[in-house]
Amino acid sequence: MSQLKVFTDQDPSTALTDTTDGEQIKTALNRVGVLFERWATPGEIADDATQDDILALYQDDIERLKAQGGYQTVDVLHMVPTHPEKDAMRQKFLNEHRHHEDEVRFFVKGQGLFCLHIEDKVYQVLCTQGDLISVPADTPHWFDMGPAPEFTALRFFDNVEGWVPHWTESDIAGKFDRIDQL
Repeated sequence: MSQLKVFTDQDPSTALTDTTDGEQIKTALNRVGVLFERWATPGEIADDATQDDILALYQDDIERLKAQGGYQTVDVLHMVPTHPEKDAMRQKFLNEHRHHEDEVRFFVKGQGLFCLHIEDKVYQVLCTQGDLISVPADTPHWFDMGPAPEFTALRFFDNVEGWVPHWTESDIAGKFDRIDQL
């Protein structure tokens, strides 16, 4: 189940907001410029579905979002607990960073935790199957896929280089709960 918790960036122990209501999540995130949508699953997703199968299932939503946001490419990221680079990837994503473009993810299956550092607040967004989040360009954030990640996500890019982080060098991410602590 999707969840939003909002904290002051100085107090990771007391949530100002804690909701699992999709409309409340959408409204709160939209207020700070973050796009959050829920997409219906248009059909059965087989465990052995290929990237092409998944892209075909969501083609209408993909094309709509590409047109709205000017995204050039879309791919599928599939993470499993046995992925040989899962620990290194998790550590890389856990550090606060920015991108010069929007970071857009749609969760086909599984879950992931986006933490957005906006002004003096931290927005922890647990994204689950059917959630789309678009973190605006230059928004400090981090992502936790957990110690045993299991998710499939669409990634939208408006540049051909793909995921390019610009590290903030802040230690704030280490002060907040990880996905396995929720």
